[in-house]
Amino acid sequence: MTKFDGTFRRASLLDVTALAELVEFAGEGLPFCLWTQMAGPTGDPWEVGRKRVSSETTDYSYRNALIAECAGKTAGALLGYPLRESEPIAASEPALLVPLHELMNMAPHTWYVHALAAYPEHRGHGVGAALLAEADRLAAAAALSELSLIVSDTNTGARRLYERCGYRETARRKMVKREWRHPGTDWVLLIKRHAGN
Repeated sequence: MTKFDGTFRRASLLDVTALAELVEFAGEGLPFCLWTQMAGPTGDPWEVGRKRVSSETTDYSYRNALIAECAGKTAGALLGYPLRESEPIAASEPALLVPLHELMNMAPHTWYVHALAAYPEHRGHGVGAALLAEADRLAAAAALSELSLIVSDTNTGARRLYERCGYRETARRKMVKREWRHPGTDWVLLIKRHAGN
């Protein structure tokens, strides 16, 4: 496995453009589909994405993101946070997100890897594995013994990385697609238990 030759830092508001791009990579087109719906016919989906990751009040925020840098440039990012108790899914929840929230509700009290991505030119250089090691550290600091993430069934490269890093399939839910075009069938919940726990 290639070792990442770079550094990590907490994200700031200056990183929201890169974070929106990396969240879109991680989400395989689903974030942009949702942002497009939220923007409406005259809005800018990317502006919606930047505004969402600029949040000061939600978990889905730059405040919960770690930036991987190589030679002073952003190579990738990790956005993650502790999941609390399972919560009822609101009737207003976009149908595309319901299966994802169902899976998240099956992983309470885990440290959730919401988004993990590297820019294409930095893939295959150990960025993902290094960020997952940082996720382990953050989970331990939060006194959580397990980590969780969700991946599409067709994202075999990411799945191999997660399994190498100790994540194991726990559950699946059928995707809801509608306007989102994707080759997959299922979302897959993976959970990792810390060594020694």
